[in-house]
Amino acid sequence: MAKLRAFIHYAQTRLCSSTAVSSAQRRMTVHQLRDELSKGPRFPDFIQEVSPPKPSPARNGELQDDTSYLTDMNTGHSRKVYFETYGCQMNVNDTDIAMSILQSNGYQRTKNLNQADVVLLVTCSIREKAEQTIWNRLQQLKAMKKKRLKSHVPLKIGILGCMAERLKTELLEREKLVDLLAGPDAYRDLPRLLTVAEGGQQASNVLLSLEETYADIMPVQHAPQGYSAFVSIMRGCDNMCSYCIVPFTRGRERSRPIDSILEEVRLLSDQGVKEVTLLGQNVNSYRDTSEEQFCGSDTTRLSRGFSTVYKAKKGGLRFSDLLDRVSRIDPEMRIRFTSPHPKDFPDEVLQLIAERKNICKQLHLPAQSGSNKILQAMRRGYTQEAYLELVGNIKRVIPGVSLSSDFISGFCGETEEDHQQTLSLIRAVGYNIGFLFAYCMRKKTHAYHRLEDNVPPEVKQRRLAECIDVFREEAARINASLIGSTQLVLVEGESKRSVADFCGRTDGNMKVIFPKDDVPATGVNAPIKAGDYVLVTILSATSQTLRGRGHSLSSLSGSLEQCLSSNMHTHS
Repeated sequence: MAKLRAFIHYAQTRLCSSTAVSSAQRRMTVHQLRDELSKGPRFPDFIQEVSPPKPSPARNGELQDDTSYLTDMNTGHSRKVYFETYGCQMNVNDTDIAMSILQSNGYQRTKNLNQADVVLLVTCSIREKAEQTIWNRLQQLKAMKKKRLKSHVPLKIGILGCMAERLKTELLEREKLVDLLAGPDAYRDLPRLLTVAEGGQQASNVLLSLEETYADIMPVQHAPQGYSAFVSIMRGCDNMCSYCIVPFTRGRERSRPIDSILEEVRLLSDQGVKEVTLLGQNVNSYRDTSEEQFCGSDTTRLSRGFSTVYKAKKGGLRFSDLLDRVSRIDPEMRIRFTSPHPKDFPDEVLQLIAERKNICKQLHLPAQSGSNKILQAMRRGYTQEAYLELVGNIKRVIPGVSLSSDFISGFCGETEEDHQQTLSLIRAVGYNIGFLFAYCMRKKTHAYHRLEDNVPPEVKQRRLAECIDVFREEAARINASLIGSTQLVLVEGESKRSVADFCGRTDGNMKVIFPKDDVPATGVNAPIKAGDYVLVTILSATSQTLRGRGHSLSSLSGSLEQCLSSNMHTHS
């Protein structure tokens, strides 16, 4: 390169410095320059370890552009990737998406940490405890990285998901614990990030997108028994609840085109999957506007008495449209969805759930608080009265429905009276399952900027314990009412506590334990396996678990009426 630059400079100087050179001589000198340049290096010579591209065969008289000389920059060379997934079901699905992208670029997945060339932690930022778990794990991996034999490929450590977006600077600078960061919308960039990291530099991409849904990526499913799967239908959240970090780590709402969702569900059905859970940060606000014919002028309908912080959205295929089409694909496949917002349960959604045998009669209704003052501070868009009206409507439309909820104890400004109103709501509704936490303020949120975290930690923990106690009392009462009923159970596998028992879940998402005894199927005893539907008679119950005895293999469509009839009789 230095010689070439010197030659060009010399030639230019010769051409420009003498006015006495004739036109013929000048033309000769230019021709000589061009001749010398033609012998010099070409573009491919400046790319190490890459051969010059060969022209592709012409089609229709046109020269085809061939960029094959770039392909080696994104290959994994069969390097092994080990994933650790923390947090919600969305992170489980994100893990499968990330692995699909890496697999198509030459990487392999391993379940053995000691065999890994790359370790990727898919992280959660919803609470401080979740982040501290990751910091502790990074210290362990750092020690492992130092002990790695020099004969091996250097171990690379990456952070994916919400924590990567929220703590980019700290993660890259704090004790140099990570080699790469990828936010929730940057998984397509993982091959490039790993290539940069393998070159000895830190790499990051935490940009949020208004469009990314990974609609064209088929996740690599890793369910242990292959009987259930998660399908992401939308990403992000527009609700801007004052305590929540999700809009800042996951971005604005955008929905995946309906055709790509249906295609994935059909593929899972063909693979024998018996249960699909539709996923989204605000799953029932799904609104597909990907095609012009979907974009009408009708306004999205909300649950009665509910409001939003944003303008009403118009047009698009709604959650009821998607749920309708998904449920028609396979009548033997259970359909669940999480996590919804109570505001997005208009009557058409409830009526569809009631009508379709394979849509589970279990709804998650995050309440967060029973106090109107706290609900307003949280910017939830409803009152306790509106919430209870919705619960009453749900129970009328879907008899025997199971309900679950989220609650936060000790939110900013919460008094003892507010806390008592929350306990009152828990008793009034009667939930089967609950997810309860003490409030933990997160940076970037509305509460962080506008409110004061003024409830002492010990008070938060006491109120949380009281909420949990009341929750368990109500759950134990509700579950006890199921004793004697027949429940259709989807078998998940062997019980963790006893090799003699199976574990499965009811339509209402309650865990059921029952012995491994063979049960009759079409007149012949047959062994039970994961993915089977089994009719189980409930013999005992606690706040968290049902116990029973299986008496026959069955199917979803063939046994549901019998179960519902039994359950209604038991409740009465």
